[in-house]
Amino acid sequence: MRNTIKQHQHFLMAETDETARSSFFLIRMRAARLPDDPQYGLVVTKRMFKHAVDRNRAKRLLRDWIAFNEKWMRPDRDYIFIVRRDILKATRTDGRVAMKKALRYLSKLDV
Repeated sequence: MRNTIKQHQHFLMAETDETARSSFFLIRMRAARLPDDPQYGLVVTKRMFKHAVDRNRAKRLLRDWIAFNEKWMRPDRDYIFIVRRDILKATRTDGRVAMKKALRYLSKLDV
């Protein structure tokens, strides 16, 4: 499993970064900051989910989907996952399929 991004300045993305969209999340992909240590970050804001229970559930779902589809993540890239409100309506299977589709799309870009 990849390490997670923890510092605010490492979450900053450029306009040229590749993006994949789903109804549950948005993924931004960029070249790895540390080539030997690719990372991922989760963005789940208080503005989007007022209750901590909902924010925690969204993060749990995303981590499960990422772990299930990690083979589609490129080893030389960092990923930022930005949550959308509909994630709380998603089933485990729907999310895994959406994550696979988005990661496969990104893996084919910038080859």
